[in-house]
Amino acid sequence: MSISAKYNPAEIEDKWYQYWMDKKFFHSTPKPDKEPYTVVIPPPNVTGVLHMGHMLNNTIQDILVRKARMEGKEACWVPGTDHASIATEAKVVAMLKERGIDKKSISRDEFLKYAWEWKEKYGGIILEQLKKLGASCDWDRTRFTMEEDLSDAVIKVFVDLYKKGKIYRGVRMVNWDPQGKTALSDDEVIHKEVNSKLYYVNYQIEGSDEHVTIATTRPETILGDTAVCVNPNDERYAHLKGKRVIVPVVNRSVPIIQDDYVSMEFGTGALKITPAHDVNDYELGIKHNLESIDVIADDGTMSEAAEHFVGEDRFIVRKKISKKIEELGQLEKVEEYKNSVGFSERTDAVIEPKLSMQWFLKMEEITKPALDNVMNDEIQLHPPKFKNMYRSWMENVRDWCVSRQLWWGHRIPAYYLPNGEFVVAESDEEALKLAQEKDSSITASDLRQDEDVLDTWFSSWLWPISVFDGFKDPENEDIKYYYPTNDLVTAPEILFFWVARMIIAGYEYMDEKPFKNVYLTGIVRDKQRRKMSKSLGNSPDPLDLIKQYGADGVRTGMLFSSPAGNDLLFDEKLVEQGRNFSNKIWNAFRLVKGWEVDENLDNVSNKVAIDWFESRFNKALAELTDHFEKFRISDALMVVYKLTWDDFCSWYLEMIKPEYGKPIDQATLDATIGFFEKVIKLLHPFMPFITEEIWHQIKERGEDESLIVADWPKPGKTDEDLLEITERIFEIVTQIRNFRNNKQISPKEGLNLSIKSSDFGIYTPFEDILKKMANLNEIEKVDEQPENATGFVVKGDEFFIPMEGLIDTEKEIEEIQKELEYTKGFLNSVMKKLSNERFVNNAPEKVVSMEKQKQADAEAKIKALEDQLGSLK
Repeated sequence: MSISAKYNPAEIEDKWYQYWMDKKFFHSTPKPDKEPYTVVIPPPNVTGVLHMGHMLNNTIQDILVRKARMEGKEACWVPGTDHASIATEAKVVAMLKERGIDKKSISRDEFLKYAWEWKEKYGGIILEQLKKLGASCDWDRTRFTMEEDLSDAVIKVFVDLYKKGKIYRGVRMVNWDPQGKTALSDDEVIHKEVNSKLYYVNYQIEGSDEHVTIATTRPETILGDTAVCVNPNDERYAHLKGKRVIVPVVNRSVPIIQDDYVSMEFGTGALKITPAHDVNDYELGIKHNLESIDVIADDGTMSEAAEHFVGEDRFIVRKKISKKIEELGQLEKVEEYKNSVGFSERTDAVIEPKLSMQWFLKMEEITKPALDNVMNDEIQLHPPKFKNMYRSWMENVRDWCVSRQLWWGHRIPAYYLPNGEFVVAESDEEALKLAQEKDSSITASDLRQDEDVLDTWFSSWLWPISVFDGFKDPENEDIKYYYPTNDLVTAPEILFFWVARMIIAGYEYMDEKPFKNVYLTGIVRDKQRRKMSKSLGNSPDPLDLIKQYGADGVRTGMLFSSPAGNDLLFDEKLVEQGRNFSNKIWNAFRLVKGWEVDENLDNVSNKVAIDWFESRFNKALAELTDHFEKFRISDALMVVYKLTWDDFCSWYLEMIKPEYGKPIDQATLDATIGFFEKVIKLLHPFMPFITEEIWHQIKERGEDESLIVADWPKPGKTDEDLLEITERIFEIVTQIRNFRNNKQISPKEGLNLSIKSSDFGIYTPFEDILKKMANLNEIEKVDEQPENATGFVVKGDEFFIPMEGLIDTEKEIEEIQKELEYTKGFLNSVMKKLSNERFVNNAPEKVVSMEKQKQADAEAKIKALEDQLGSLK
């Protein structure tokens, strides 16, 4: 088989992906005799296209799944998409607008037809893109949060929680998105520091010339004020107890109330109270039995109740009302002010705290098992630094507002009777039955289903259970085999949105954790530490990167700087490094495949190299295993990268390769191909395409002997002594090569090497390797430095290269003197440290020991340099 000179990812990636699909290597079914390894994908939105965060997240999942598959586990990676109520509804509304259709002009059913049309056309794009990355998902198991079985599960859970008294309906203060025209949960609000203005407004004391000054950043809400509050301990306002003030512009008389909630230090110490438009004011309103006036409509304009500026946008009114208050002579001053403002995660509109009739899930009790089992490490977060953040959120959790004022989503299964009462049921038929128990005269046409849908997270919190039909058929084979799943890979920003809620649902419905480990990736940022986003234009198109550098190059490039939980500073040079790594592996493969065998040769000279690499591989495998167990995926990649690039390509192949055009012995070639196979097995989870290609080209394979299902290498013995001495040999070779470079001596010119060592015998097995790799003619043992020789020190042993006829002696003497001066200065600095009693007594033993080693090396080097000078003069 001819091997192309250059590795071309485009030629092989689609070929191997299709091959894996055709052979059903990704597909999983329960096998009781095998250990399951299960991962559920964080379902991307159906509106989504592949971005850099998806690339990182899915690369890590694929690495874990491919490794488990090779370890002989029944690996099952379940893909799917989330219906994404807010985002998808916005896309459909925009699509309708392009067609000249206003959402308000069509019925709910008509709108949903368009929404399904949009989903069928665009909803699967991101999953198709994941295939380009090499994601080995079981595509036969693809799920969608609004498919029938998963929708039934959502409704079943809502009804169950309602019957248990955990879901209730009520008017509460919610985060309102005026652009999306829907309520949001606390977690869907992004707080940003913004430049605002602080308006100081004078409120007239009723029946008096006196006034009280109040500071506010939202003067438009003055129209809904129903009280002014001061701290009962604030002596400045003690005389105002029981009095009333007149609200500017609306001239409403409202009471002055006292509550220690008010800070005497902030602003003027007097607070305007608008129960309908501030969470804390709402609580005060309930406590002090205040009227609540909702002056801002659902679309962010002023409502009829405001009486002024009706129908005008809240931010325009902010300017207009401040001007009006100024005209009235009641604006004391305006200051620049920085404050935290909530924005909708989906639409980026400024959130309006607003009283609204919504559905809520009581969180206080239901969260307890989910908190306990993360704190006791039954479920482990990686890295564990996220445990404190998780605990803080779970201990301060608020009831979850689960209703959304949208059409796309799971419609709330509550049905209203003509008298305003409601029943909650899984179907229209059951609802009618329950309604007739209240009033036997009611017919189906009398019932009206709630218009709202459920928060998108209310379906995805069931994902690890619902994808295996755990609600539809709790005893089915899949749920019993695959649940609990093993590892979840996701982003820290949805630790509460999704991860915590899945854990809650797991204990509520399965009485069991949904997964054992949660690996939290970092956020992909650019070199300026900005989060990558389309709006900033700082995010490359992942598919373009794959086209340019190959999927393997992109996968490794993403991971070169991606420790768990820490942000990844993306640099295209890393992906280029990934591509270069692919080329290095390919060139090594071409080299090995190009060797001819001579049956009459033996491998005597290569035995030590073979023994060394066997040990080096086993040590790397142990390190790799440790990193995987601790979810240090980037560190795991670096172990394989160094093993492949440095140990295998740069050292091992150099040690054993025959002279150009000459043959190799069969035993060495067999060992080398065996090592190559083991190395590409370790590489496969990270770089699936190039490794599968090499696997099939390096040796004849049977039809189903694919790398994707090959056995993961087994641990073996490590000869630490052999590794240590070999490292020493590599250092000697490096020193000689550096010497050639510095002295501009051709690599083709043979040198002689003299070794002064008390244990010369350790070098004997490596004599052939040293001669070959450093191009040496002779290696001899000496007791003293030979005349006219330059030298270096490795691990206390001295090595000399006779300089006769090689260099300009005077220039060499000058350079040695410079190096001698530098080394003496270095020794001085080390001795200063070691003569400092505080350092010696307080520094860790390892640090002191390292300094002593530096001293010994420097002293040996000084002696060697002085001997060299002596031999040259």
